[in-house]
Amino acid sequence: MAETATIIKVFTIADFKEEEVWLRERSSEGLHFLRMIVPCFYIFEKGEPRDVIYRLDYTSHAEDRDYQTMLSEFGWENCGRCAGWIYWRRSADELASEAEGELFSDDESRLNLVKNVLLTRMLPLLLIFFCCVLPNLVRAIDGELFGASGFFLWFFGIMFVLYVYLFIHCGGKLLRMKKELEGKE
Repeated sequence: MAETATIIKVFTIADFKEEEVWLRERSSEGLHFLRMIVPCFYIFEKGEPRDVIYRLDYTSHAEDRDYQTMLSEFGWENCGRCAGWIYWRRSADELASEAEGELFSDDESRLNLVKNVLLTRMLPLLLIFFCCVLPNLVRAIDGELFGASGFFLWFFGIMFVLYVYLFIHCGGKLLRMKKELEGKE
């Protein structure tokens, strides 16, 4: 059995491009991606350093056999899935041009990826924030939540800060990507 290594690294849903670069850097160090365990555990197989390009896809047609077959025919290997993301890889040595290192051949496909992440990830976060976190924080501040325990005030206060950070960081980054891709059309 091959030797493995686990690295803890946090990426948000808007940091998928950075995650691709990070995975490529690990392969150049001899750590080849095996799987990711939510929330932040990356399992790698130790081996010879190689230049491997990684691409992430988040799409509703990921289960489509034709889609997977098409990517396989273009030289991409499906190397894992986690929380809706599909991890693809391809040896950089096989590429004749820089364009072959891209999973998507057009900006419309890239735009669909960003829109899908916004719709299926950011929208539910907004709903949870406005239906659960914010009302319970207000109730905790007013002392109405479970006897005004300080725990609930701290808990929902931390949740409030976390969600606001996610909206600013992830929402802002994804909306900038969307706007940039729409401007290219």
